[in-house]
Amino acid sequence: MTAGAPGGAVAATNAAAARGPRHPHVVVVGDALIDELRDERGVREIVGGAALNVAVGLRELGVPATLVAMIGDDAAGERIRAHLREHGVALIETISPLGTARAASTRDAAGEPAYVFNDAAQARRIRFAEAAREAMADAAAVVISCFPFDDGPQAAELAEALAETAAIIAIDANPRAGMLHDRAAFVAGFEALAPDAALLKVGDDDAALLYGATLDELRERLIALGTPVVVATRGAEGATIDAEGVTVSAPASQLPGSIVDTMGAGDATLASLVAELVQHSAPSDRPGWRAALERAMDIAAATCRAEGALLRHPATSGAG
Repeated sequence: MTAGAPGGAVAATNAAAARGPRHPHVVVVGDALIDELRDERGVREIVGGAALNVAVGLRELGVPATLVAMIGDDAAGERIRAHLREHGVALIETISPLGTARAASTRDAAGEPAYVFNDAAQARRIRFAEAAREAMADAAAVVISCFPFDDGPQAAELAEALAETAAIIAIDANPRAGMLHDRAAFVAGFEALAPDAALLKVGDDDAALLYGATLDELRERLIALGTPVVVATRGAEGATIDAEGVTVSAPASQLPGSIVDTMGAGDATLASLVAELVQHSAPSDRPGWRAALERAMDIAAATCRAEGALLRHPATSGAG
């Protein structure tokens, strides 16, 4: 994999740019589900899932994307397929025997979601058949988000598929307490891929749930594993990027309008940074990384100013 080669993210992204067009194709591997938003107004259903959000977000940013995910052969699954068609995202699906995954969520006063997952979500499993492997092998980047790293055989299948690609690899740990079965196994599966990843994204909630540590402690651990770029998100406090000796931080962007829903903010951040890597190349200095992070914070802030997790552009959202 080029992600683990000398030169890290810079070498990987420059190699991808040399062999592909300006807007190369990205494959996103992970979850797709129906979000049931519950509040005093009742229940509203929105197509979601972290990996799906990233795939759609990339497409909104002008990057062709394919989603590899498990979906039910039911009405909810068809709604997901229609949503992906509407946004121009290709789908390579594994049919779930338990139907489509669902996440019932409530919001606190700050718009932060809490989730309860159905059986299909908790038993999610992707089949890495020929179509998925070929797509990953041909991609400029492969993004993994909300993947069941605590399922040993599934994690091994993912690693085998990634071994066949020269793509930039970006991983968002993105565990969910309601779907986490074995914390130690999840950490082991996640960290096994860290040395080959060009970018890892983690949040303060990931650090607490998986490691019982602070986000800064987790940043240091992942840097020590050899990952060229570590993105650490802190919710309302913004984010930090550690990139091969360069560290930059940016606060959450203060855009006009109220925060409606923080669901999708991290996915929008990841989509923005992956788009930067594949459309251009990894920044080579502190100003470049700061600009990339500030753009990502603007996009995340705009996304938070509408219900649901669809990536929003600052100039076209309700924020401006």
